[in-house]
Amino acid sequence: MHWIRNHGLQYLQFPRLTALTGFSHGIFLRIAAGDDGRAVPLNLGLDCGSPESEVWRNRQRVLSLLDSRSLGVFARQVHGRQVGVWDGGHQARSDIRCPAVRLDGDALITAQTSALLVIQVADCQPVIIIDPVQRVVANIHSGWRGSIQNVVGAAIGKMVRAYGCRTQNLVCGIGPSIGPCCAEFIHYRNEIPESFWAYRRPADHFDFWQISVDQLTAAGVPEENISVSGICTRCNPHLFFSYRHERHTGRFAAVVGIRPE
Repeated sequence: MHWIRNHGLQYLQFPRLTALTGFSHGIFLRIAAGDDGRAVPLNLGLDCGSPESEVWRNRQRVLSLLDSRSLGVFARQVHGRQVGVWDGGHQARSDIRCPAVRLDGDALITAQTSALLVIQVADCQPVIIIDPVQRVVANIHSGWRGSIQNVVGAAIGKMVRAYGCRTQNLVCGIGPSIGPCCAEFIHYRNEIPESFWAYRRPADHFDFWQISVDQLTAAGVPEENISVSGICTRCNPHLFFSYRHERHTGRFAAVVGIRPE
C-alpha cells in the first residue's frame, strides 16, 4: 500500500485503485497533526469518546483533503447486510463546516460525482470497490457479523442490479482490520456458522481477510483485482483505532469517491 502524508493527515491507498483514473480513496490513520503541529486523534466516530465538535472538524479535514466540493455520505452501521444507495436526492444534514448525510446500511454505493462515501471502523474490514467502466463505487463495513451475512456479496449484487456493473470489471481493496493473528473466537461454535469453520486457524482464530477474498471471487471478481492490505489493527493500535485492543475507542475512516470527468 502507499503511505501518504498530506496537510497534516496520514492515509493509505491501494496502488491498484490509485491507478484507476477519475477516483479518490484513502484509509486514514488515527493520528493527525493539529494546528500547532502536535499529534491529535483523528476520530471520525460520534459517541466514541471525542467531543462532537472535534469529530465534525476531523470529518471536514478528511473530506476536504480528498475533494472539498463533495458531500460526505456516512453509513448508519449496524453490522448487517443492508446496502444504501446515494442518488443525490436526499436532504443533507449539515454541520456548519461539514455538509454530510447518513444512509442506512453497512454498505454504500453511488455513481454520483458529488459524494464521498465514508465507512468508520475499529477492527472491522473496510472494503472499497470501484467499477472503472460504469464509474460506480462502493464502500463496505464488514465486521465478523457482516462477513457471516456476506455484506460484500450483497453490495456487489446491488451494483450489478442498480448500475449494470459487470463483476469482472470490479477492482477491490480490503483495508486494515483485525487479522487472523488476533481474530480469536473462543465461543466460535455458538457465534460462527459451521460453514465458516474451514477458515479457523490455530488457537480458535479466524481468517476474515480470506473470507472476504472468497466472497468477492464467488461474486465474480477476478482474484487478481483484489488487494488485501494485510495490516492487523489490533497489532498496530498506534496507527489505527482497535476495539479489540482498547474496547472504548474511536473510529478511523475509509473513504472513496468519483471525481468529475
